[in-house]
Amino acid sequence: MVLQKMNLQLTFIGMVVAAMIAPANGQAKVGCQDSCGNLTNIPYPFGTTKDCYYNEEFLITCNNSFTPAKPFLTESNIGVTNISLDGHLHIMQYISQDCYDKFGTPTWNNQPSITLSKFRISSTENMFTAIGCDTDATIYGYQGDREYASGCMSICESMDYISNGSCLGIGCCQTSIPKGVDSYDVTVGSFHNHTKVWNFSPCGYAFVAEKDTFSFSSSDLSGLQNITELPVVLDWTIDNVTCEVAKKNSTGYACKDNSRCINTDDVSGYRCSCLDGYQGNPYLPSGCQDIDECKDPKLHLCEKVCVNTIGNYTCSCPKRYYGDGRKDGKGCVADQVFVFKIIISTAVSITLLLVGFSWFYLGLKKRKLVRLKEKFFRQNGGLMLKQQLSQREGSSETAKIFTMEELKKATDNYADSGIIGQGGYGTVYRGVLTDNRIVAIKKSKIVDQSQIEQFINEVIVLSQINHRNVVKLLGCCLEAEVPLLVYEFVPNGTLYDHIHNKSRASNISLETRLRIAAETAGVLSYLHSAASVPIIHRDVKSTNILLDDNYTAKVSDFGASRLVPLDEMQLSTLVQGTLGYLDPEYLHTSQLTEKSDVYSFGVVLVELLTRKKVLRFDRPEEERNLAMYFLASLKEDRLFQILDDCIVQEESFEQLKEVANLAKRCLRVKGEERPTMKEVAMELEGLRMMGKHPWINNDSEETEYLLGVASETSRFALSIDTMTVYDSIRAPVAVPIDGGR
Repeated sequence: MVLQKMNLQLTFIGMVVAAMIAPANGQAKVGCQDSCGNLTNIPYPFGTTKDCYYNEEFLITCNNSFTPAKPFLTESNIGVTNISLDGHLHIMQYISQDCYDKFGTPTWNNQPSITLSKFRISSTENMFTAIGCDTDATIYGYQGDREYASGCMSICESMDYISNGSCLGIGCCQTSIPKGVDSYDVTVGSFHNHTKVWNFSPCGYAFVAEKDTFSFSSSDLSGLQNITELPVVLDWTIDNVTCEVAKKNSTGYACKDNSRCINTDDVSGYRCSCLDGYQGNPYLPSGCQDIDECKDPKLHLCEKVCVNTIGNYTCSCPKRYYGDGRKDGKGCVADQVFVFKIIISTAVSITLLLVGFSWFYLGLKKRKLVRLKEKFFRQNGGLMLKQQLSQREGSSETAKIFTMEELKKATDNYADSGIIGQGGYGTVYRGVLTDNRIVAIKKSKIVDQSQIEQFINEVIVLSQINHRNVVKLLGCCLEAEVPLLVYEFVPNGTLYDHIHNKSRASNISLETRLRIAAETAGVLSYLHSAASVPIIHRDVKSTNILLDDNYTAKVSDFGASRLVPLDEMQLSTLVQGTLGYLDPEYLHTSQLTEKSDVYSFGVVLVELLTRKKVLRFDRPEEERNLAMYFLASLKEDRLFQILDDCIVQEESFEQLKEVANLAKRCLRVKGEERPTMKEVAMELEGLRMMGKHPWINNDSEETEYLLGVASETSRFALSIDTMTVYDSIRAPVAVPIDGGR
């Protein structure tokens, strides 16, 4: 199988090489067959049928009994693989073989020969080759009427000195073919019948083959016996006369229009070739057609202008240039004044074009930006807000609608260095307005378009809130995709920063903490019951309580707040808020009420008392949720163990107990059992007075008056056997505690 595969590969190589050198412009006589099987180009003077070839020597017999059909030269058994108009005919020829067994007995001997009536074996395209280590190969032939003989020997006792690819006499030898050979016989013999080298070279081989189609390998010494044919190149010409003689016989002269006659050096006869500047088949009338050299830069030497002519081309230069226009000549040289004018005009044109394009682009970009701002302004309810504000023009508290440029300038284009806070609803930047007011600018996240009307109402309402403990809303910008809100700037950070920073918390006394709590409770009470439209903050936490330089509380971040219609006691909403502060009843029912803020405020109050974070997953499980841990500590009478040491050292024990009891009532699971923010605010004010005037503890009536809620304790002391505890890690579970009392 390996040897058969090698045979096919060598045959295929010969066919491929032949095909590669075949010109693409060969063509048959009009109305004649130009292919046979794998031979796809049969140019005249060759042909397959009568009147399609020059004479009988150029007959190609197409044998259709094969599949595919096979072409043969004349009526011989010489198979043709390719024909080219440059005078080469490619055929397949048998190999001479001489084989023996290990005893020296001949087993196979084949001595092929070839006889040609007109064509010649090409001396330039073929080589005679002999292979074997006990081989004597000879080629006998005729050069016209003269005999000739040539050959070579290959003798070697082992494979030690045999080199793959080398055919210099050891295992393989080669010699050239003389000119004009029209027939030959190849014989191959042996000196010792291969007995001395039989184990690696049992046969001798000899053949004529086209150059570069066979490459010697040491394995060929034992494996070439199944290769039967190799490609051979023949030279063909017209007749046996010279061009001069042929031209005198005008009827038999083969070279047609626009062609030349070429005498051959090594064979008799002549060939035809198209004149320079033409291509095609010189043996056919009008077979040589003009080449348009100007279409292919590789075919002409023009630098600027190429003009095709019949059989040639000419070069020229455009106006304002001089020279012969050829790359190998003077080329085309531009007139200097003309070049200068061209450069100047080109530069001016490009400059004007760039300026014009820039103006157009900037104008287009500006118009696009204006349209985008107008789109966002309308989308964010700007027209509605303008209408609302126009009705309040006489009020000094009316919110202002800022432009994007004003806020970009105030924040240095929202530089990262100006960020003073980031939360779930946006980023807050420090900014300075043109009147030198320092403000906080909140860049919100995407606003639900269905809530635009409520957002506008919220801006209007918040701009009307004139409460010293609410961060003042100064205005908004609606020209961005999401609205931007402008607030007064509160310089001393958040309550969270102060109570969870040890060095800061030590500076906040119990009295200050109670004042901050009372001021916060007062704000929430105001929002719930005194604002023109009740507002539920929905995200009460220590990070949303700002402190000024005097530790005055300023409630901020109404991004999650909801306006409550006066005829509704509760709202069904998507649950929003911060874990640890979130009302468990709101979490489970999605029913938002004012008591949701009360629960969150209770958590803040516990933060103020304990200086512990509301959620800490690095604490033991029972201590992770501050609210639950606080209620459990109260139940187990361990209040002073979890309070901040700084305020315990002040020894206001009764006051601390009352504040802790108030926080516990705020943290009741059922909202209806929690006090209102108004009641919480009143009680905190009373507790503050208790701290300022400790003597009132001996006067129960005055204490009741100052606290304003002496009966609150009994009113809220309802027994609750169980309460639902929300753990951010686990699902809600029922945990029995003595909560709510």
